[in-house]
Amino acid sequence: MRTGKKILVVEDSKMFGHAITEKIITELGYTTSLATTYGDAQQVLHDNNDGFFAAVLDLILPDAPNGEVVDYVLEKEIPTIVLTSTFSYAMREECVSKNIVDYIVKEGPHSLDNLIKTLRRLEANTSTKILVVDDSKLSRKTITDLLLRHRFITFEAPDGKTALTILSKHPDIRAVITDYEMPNMDGFTLIEKMRQTHSMDQMAIIGVSGSGGSIMSAKFLKKGANDFIVKPFCNEEFFLRINQNLQMLDYLETIRETAVRDHLTGLYNRRYFFEIGQTLFKNALRKSFNIVLAMIDIDFFKNVNDTFGHGAGDEVLSQVATILADHFRSSDVVARLGGEEFCVMAPNMAQDHAFRIFDELRSTIEAQPFSTKAGQIKATVSIGLTLQTGESLEDALAKADQLLYQAKEQGRNQVIAA
Repeated sequence: MRTGKKILVVEDSKMFGHAITEKIITELGYTTSLATTYGDAQQVLHDNNDGFFAAVLDLILPDAPNGEVVDYVLEKEIPTIVLTSTFSYAMREECVSKNIVDYIVKEGPHSLDNLIKTLRRLEANTSTKILVVDDSKLSRKTITDLLLRHRFITFEAPDGKTALTILSKHPDIRAVITDYEMPNMDGFTLIEKMRQTHSMDQMAIIGVSGSGGSIMSAKFLKKGANDFIVKPFCNEEFFLRINQNLQMLDYLETIRETAVRDHLTGLYNRRYFFEIGQTLFKNALRKSFNIVLAMIDIDFFKNVNDTFGHGAGDEVLSQVATILADHFRSSDVVARLGGEEFCVMAPNMAQDHAFRIFDELRSTIEAQPFSTKAGQIKATVSIGLTLQTGESLEDALAKADQLLYQAKEQGRNQVIAA
């Protein structure tokens, strides 16, 4: 799938350059522009008015043997990844001093895998929020400038109280980098308060301090920080720590998602549906809001499996699930209960609009030809829709199931609501 992002690749080996662009196009869906010389790169950047998301540059070119292309691209404020055939400490120092995103040594096919991993991280960073808390304006700017180079969304706070205000407005902040010594509220108190709302597997906190050494590090970690960096720090280490903490959060989130998602469709699974459903119904009864619940079943699905094979049946299930996920609000719970049976639980959906919404869903599925390896397959669904919250989740499900049975008995491909 094309993302609209463009990558500048500058590599003097045409064969390796094409390998890079092919890898980027195939795995990321980005658009690429390939240049083999410094002069070509200058021309590409001159002719391109829309800008590049990032650049992948060979450090040494025939017409730019001293990394001139890197300096030129960085002047255009394009995040830059350097590829180099050799590694030395002098080369590393040169790369790091140029404020690049990263450098990758050409050591075989896995170097391209590292490149793709770095570009994926850059793309993820564009929606990742990081809060920098430090009473030193210069320190905040230094750290923020580093983060912006990696395309993070950044926020700044001069003290703990301001940081808590920002976090309350942006609860999806993914990481906080905080100093210890600050007016109004120090870093330790800030961490204690942030941990009341954001656990260690939801938000990473990285302590920074120029004093205290290992004792300060231990104190930060005991207060609830995920990591600690001593100031002044090496930029390369800084980004390694940031990326490692974010990758750990991503890993933990993947584990949580795997536990609650159906492996085939990506919808919520039966177990999660009943867990969240019990909570929602208790809240509905206590706070007097309504829940609309629908049971949805694909008509004659056994015929699909028998005629086209179970592989095609799985493809239909997956595509129906995509329509379901796209049709409802983020606050609605859409789950696969098993086989070809789905359920939607919609809090605060207006009863007078509910039938229309679900009938539009039915109509959309009826009109959709599902593309499978066995050919195009048409399918319809029957829907039992209960408009009253009822006394419990079990009661609502039983009523919706009864209405679904009526829809089947009365000819299928219809919504029965009550």
